[in-house]
Amino acid sequence: MSATIAAAPPGAARSSSTVLEIRGLVKEYAAGKPVLKGVDIAVPAEGITAVIGPSGTGKSTLIRCINRLVEPTRGSIRLHGEELTGLRGRGLRLARRRIGMVFQEYNLVERLTVMENVLSGRLGYVPLWRAWLRKYPEEDIQRAFSLLDAVGLPDHATRRADALSGGQRQRVGIARALMQRPEILLADEPTSSLDPRTAVEVLELLTSLTAAEGVPVIINIHNVDLAKRYARRIIGMSGGSVIFDGPPEQLEAHHLRAIYGGEDWL
Repeated sequence: MSATIAAAPPGAARSSSTVLEIRGLVKEYAAGKPVLKGVDIAVPAEGITAVIGPSGTGKSTLIRCINRLVEPTRGSIRLHGEELTGLRGRGLRLARRRIGMVFQEYNLVERLTVMENVLSGRLGYVPLWRAWLRKYPEEDIQRAFSLLDAVGLPDHATRRADALSGGQRQRVGIARALMQRPEILLADEPTSSLDPRTAVEVLELLTSLTAAEGVPVIINIHNVDLAKRYARRIIGMSGGSVIFDGPPEQLEAHHLRAIYGGEDWL
């Protein structure tokens, strides 16, 4: 893997030990039926925080509340001390620039090239006319090439996104998210559509590249073994509540039974 990614700009490093604070977060899609039930989480400013739990327990909702793809019903979400839940219009657009996102289904523009998809990570930073004409600053273009090299796709810049395999598409998604120079990166089940070997390769890349750039990650993941392997911290959710929050070495069988229920699957 190449180490040619452009360095983060001055001031990008943060001294605080916490990048994101979530307090009393509630989300109700239907009145009186909360999917998230007063979630409290403080996300450290480095490493991967993995969110595990059964389907339907609110993991994806939690991720999407952070960048306001889903509107919280109530509660507080603070990124480096700035409250996100009340933002609207330009304030919300500026906040979203600071939050990278890697999607389960890649969310690439299929008809565009790999390079154009990676450069779209800078859409929030360039005038609309530049984006429309594909006239990005030279610095952005060079960084995009560096990121494609880092994710193992240096020869794919001019290929259309719909010509890539699933693993390659997710690599492009990681490069696009890092093009934002985000303060935090959210990954919503980024390996669930991949085979086991490719899933490991993608997580290796995600771990190494975000560590190199000093970007903390929150990842929603079903595979407990992969969560324990790559995360510094695990948050276990069940029924919309956090019932485990700690380092992977402290996650034991009784915690997993409380998170997922039953014993036969262990």
